[in-house]
Amino acid sequence: MQKETAIKVENLVKNFGKGDNLVKVIENASFEIKKGELVALIAPSGAGKTTLLMMIGCVQEPTSGEIWLGEDKVYDNRWTAKDTRKIRREKIGFIFQAHYLIPFLNIIENITLLPQTNKVSEKAAKQKAMELLEYLDIADKAHAMPSQLSGGQNQRVAIARALANNPQIILADEPTAALDAQRSISVIKMLKKIAEEQNVAIITVTHDDRILPYFDKIMKIENRGIIFHTLDAERII
Repeated sequence: MQKETAIKVENLVKNFGKGDNLVKVIENASFEIKKGELVALIAPSGAGKTTLLMMIGCVQEPTSGEIWLGEDKVYDNRWTAKDTRKIRREKIGFIFQAHYLIPFLNIIENITLLPQTNKVSEKAAKQKAMELLEYLDIADKAHAMPSQLSGGQNQRVAIARALANNPQIILADEPTAALDAQRSISVIKMLKKIAEEQNVAIITVTHDDRILPYFDKIMKIENRGIIFHTLDAERII
């Protein structure tokens, strides 16, 4: 059975500045990512990886082009939705290099914050949070504070938080950069499991070529456009 499209981008352009100060970052980029796929986004520093991620995530406005999230066209040379925050809350989960957990909330409170903002009841939000913590093998830390957890454990909590609103898409900006090789591979294997079992499309920005074999696709920004590399290609970072 053919997988459904989670993300579709056509002729996406992003420029900064004007006139003599114009900087072209992304130019006529087009690609599709299916549900259930774990995709690595690679490029040299400053090539626009985070910018591309933030445009897909409806955080940063493109200069022009089109973006679909699932069946919904969210950008068509302008935002087509009145409330991009609602799109982010309902469709997208974000994971960053730093876990950004709220230090004065315990683990389960960190995870339930977004669902309750989306008007999910406290009981239902806590039940979902515990299910996610069990899924990620960290349920015993539900009532601990972030300062009591290791870096790898906090990153698992950040993944649980990203899944708490049942997103169609997860956007991860260098989620393993602060981790050692073993923990990096563990996190990527976990993301691959989530992509497959939860039918979620995941794009992960990374500079770490050690984890590339665990991805379904490798997407690279090259000459301001998007190309795909196969996993058996020459060394590409």
